[in-house]
Formats: sequence, structure tokens, C-alpha cells
Amino acid sequence: MKFIELREKYPKFIYESYEIEENDLEYKLTYHFNIPNLTSFSPTIKIAKTQIQEDIDRNLLEYLVFHIGLIELVSYFKCTCSKEVEIKAGYLDEEQIKWFKKLYYYGLGEFMYVNHIDCSFDDLMHITCTSNHTYHFENTDTYTGNLIAVGGGKDSAVSLNLLEGMNNLCFMINPKQPGIDCIKASGYNTYLKIDRKIDPNLLELNKQGFLNGHTPFSSLVAFISFLCAYLTGRKYIILSNEASANEPTVIGTKINHQYSKTYEFENDFNNYTKKYFKTDIKYFSLLRCLTEFQIGMLFSQYKKYHQIFKSCNVGSKSNPWIWCCNCPKCLFVYIILSPFLSKEELLDIFKEDLYQKEELLDTFIELLGYSDTKPFECVGTYSEVRYAVSLVISKTKDKLPFLLDYYKKHFPLELATDFKAQYNNENNIPEDFAFVLKKELNRVNGVLK
Repeated sequence: MKFIELREKYPKFIYESYEIEENDLEYKLTYHFNIPNLTSFSPTIKIAKTQIQEDIDRNLLEYLVFHIGLIELVSYFKCTCSKEVEIKAGYLDEEQIKWFKKLYYYGLGEFMYVNHIDCSFDDLMHITCTSNHTYHFENTDTYTGNLIAVGGGKDSAVSLNLLEGMNNLCFMINPKQPGIDCIKASGYNTYLKIDRKIDPNLLELNKQGFLNGHTPFSSLVAFISFLCAYLTGRKYIILSNEASANEPTVIGTKINHQYSKTYEFENDFNNYTKKYFKTDIKYFSLLRCLTEFQIGMLFSQYKKYHQIFKSCNVGSKSNPWIWCCNCPKCLFVYIILSPFLSKEELLDIFKEDLYQKEELLDTFIELLGYSDTKPFECVGTYSEVRYAVSLVISKTKDKLPFLLDYYKKHFPLELATDFKAQYNNENNIPEDFAFVLKKELNRVNGVLK
């Protein structure tokens, strides 16, 4: 169905309310959204009671839960892109409304691009808040320790390894075995489990041809993690987003598959939570100062994760999670690890030599930046992909596999920039954590020389 047709037929989307149910084992959050004359939605989130602190302020709890709903609604709003969005579940001032409009617009950038939607910032939605319900709380709690987001890929594995021995609690949303295995490999016996369930009515609308596409999932992780940090008394929420997340996916635009992983969003989120949540909880990415190339370099040294980590989004739909070896994410991870691991080690992980796969040529060219867009995946910058490929070619004495041979014949080697030594100063990494990171970079660089 078409964007304009759907907006005319279904002009309003409503965030009706939320519910909090609690028992000895978990909190259950239920959200109620409504598109009049179409359907309603009631997605749920369950948060296990792992290391929950005493004396939870009910008003602050409800305020944080209300905010999670403001992110959840994007997944349901997008099926009709109703022009009017009404918030009945709680109160937002004008500055808050502007903050969420920015997140919605840029967080849906890929969705609009893929669906050929041409819509200005002001026209995407008009948000009104018809609730007078405000939340009054005074929070003087002190917080300690770290809450670490784990997904099961190489990035969070690097963070886990760097933070070993600290006061850590790991958390996962809809955990899968690779993430659980990475947590166990890091020496933790427990983790905070979050179960998020999508309303089946949305899946049915997707089948019927209503609008569908990418949403800013990492912003949902941000708000859920903030609630979890409050419930568990953790001072730092630690993500594993790298510097390359800041690079747009579509050249010459702000359209970015990873918008809610960017430094810009990280700063916006911290400014928002400081003003409105009034708690001493900090949200930052430990790997923001690094390139994907450096993360691959560090990860190559952490052998205990090599047989258990997974990053392939296509393969995540299989049970067990696999490397599909046919998608941009698989090829990117293969490329970024190839300067540091032998062919035998790569084959042991992926079971195929991805450099030999002729059917990946178009994807390879996209990753190199010789196409109009990057793949809509969480992948590195063009320059570091070219550098990694050039480095492997320069060191290979045998016959080059297909993709590397193609590169050598069509593009120049790019070896001038030393990605091992880079450090992005646009980050929010506290000094103590930066010291640990720099020390490890120096150690691994010494090992590799």
C-alpha cells in the first residue's frame, strides 16, 4: 500500500496507555496502541528480577516505562505513518515532543528511503499530548557498577573481555545462544533477561502489504537499559557501538541504518535523561573511539569467543544461529578479521572462504564504497574495508581468491592510513575505562608487530 493512501485512510495513531504487572520473578510491561478503524496493538516486555535494588520509586518507574512505550510505538506507527500521533499515556512538554520527533524522523530514515517516501521533518507526524498526567519524583540514590548490553557478536565480546573483573551485570533482549555463550565465556553465571514480544496484529498487517521496514531499535535498547540500570542500581550503561556507526549509509545524506547507534544520538540521549530522569546514570559506548578494523584486531586475540560468536542477521532466524555466508554482514566480518586470522582460522569460523564467492561481488563493491549506498547493515566505513582488503592482498603470496583478485585488478591498494593507531576523540568514555582500552590497544599492537 502507498504512503499517502494509508495516511489519508488512517489519519491518527494513539498511544493509549501502559500497564505494569509485578510478581516475585519479573516485571511485565504491556503497551496499548490504537489505529482507529484498523486495529489495536498490545506488545509486551518482561524484565527478570535479577539483582533488583530495594526502595524502587514507583513514580520514576512509571515514567521510565512510559518512555519505553514512546519508542515501542514506532514499530506500529510505521505500518500506516498516520499524520497525527496522539499521546494519552503520559505528559510530554514541547521540548520533549521535539526530541522524539527528531529521533523518529532520522531513526526512520532507512525505512523512508527503502519505501520511496519523500517526507519532510515537519510533515512526517504531528504529535499532540492530551494527557495531564505528570510524574513527580526525587531521586538521591547512588549507583555503582556496569550494565553491559550483549548481543552475541564480536563487538560486545570485545567489551566483555575489556571489562572482565569489574562490577558487571550483563543484559540481553530476547537472548539467543551466542550471546549466552559469550557471557558464560567471560565468566558470568547470571545475566538480566528481557523478553520483548511483538503484537501479532502487526505481523498480520505486514503480510497484507502495509508499510514495513527498519526502525531505530538501538533507541529502544537505550530506554530499556536505562530502566534496567535504575532497577539494578548500575551507574554505567555500556554499549559497543564503534566510530563507523556515524557514517551515513546513503552517500551525501543523513540516512543511516545505525542512526540510534551514532554519537549524535548518544549525546541526545544523555542530555535528555539528565534533564528529565534526574539520575546519576551514564550511557556510553565503550568502543566509540575505535574503528571496526581495531575491533577486529582486538577480537582476533580473544580465541575463546571465536567458535561461539555470531553477527549474521539472516542466520539469526535459524535455530541454531548460523553464518549464512551470503549476506553483507557475513562478508564484512570475514573481511575485517582477515588481516589478523589465517585462512584456516577463518574457515573454522565461517566454514566457507567468502573471498572465493563470485556471487558476493556486488556486495563486496558496496562494502568498498564503489556503489551508491552501503549495505543496510551494521558494517564499517569504506576506508577501513579498503584498508583491510589492501592489507590482505599485500601480504598474500599465493594466488588471490576471486574477490581479492577483482579488487587488485580494478582498484588501487589503500595502505597509507594506519587504522591500528587511530583513536576517535568524539566519545563519552569515562577516563578509567579509556585507560583500560588504551592499555589493551597498546598490548595487542605489540603482539601483532
